[in-house]
Amino acid sequence: MTRKNRIRAAIVTATALVTAGTVTAGVSMAGAESAPKKPSEKEIAALFDGWNKSLRTGDPKKVADRYAKDAVLLPTVSNKVRTDRAGIVDYFHHFLENKPRGKKIQTIVNVLDGNSAIDTGVYQFTLTDPKTGDKRVVKARYTYEYEKRDGVWKIVNHHSSAMPEG
Repeated sequence: MTRKNRIRAAIVTATALVTAGTVTAGVSMAGAESAPKKPSEKEIAALFDGWNKSLRTGDPKKVADRYAKDAVLLPTVSNKVRTDRAGIVDYFHHFLENKPRGKKIQTIVNVLDGNSAIDTGVYQFTLTDPKTGDKRVVKARYTYEYEKRDGVWKIVNHHSSAMPEG
């Protein structure tokens, strides 16, 4: 290879590297601009407050509105897995008869990206017996998996189970 050809090859190689670097940087910047902003752990943890507030309405449909259409609910006081809106409404129709008041005890939030997060931990509910008015407190473990759909955070998976040791 002559000196002239080596110089030409070096220029072609350098041009290709600069072009590849420019395209890579452009793609990276475009991805950064279009990726949704990651929510804070505090923002995700606060989604429970909205859900808990919907319980206080006493309206199972308002509670079900917080769930995605394809959500899965593994409820605390039912052995039946709920996989559609009708099932979720049915569960909350019965659960709300006890006028539940929820309170988080321990929260661990994992923000996966700008459109998905998991909130898991321990909460407790104060339940009121509709016949006697007696109150009892039930502690449970929970996991909420959230996805942002059409700009709104929805529960896509919710698992709640009573603490095994009471």
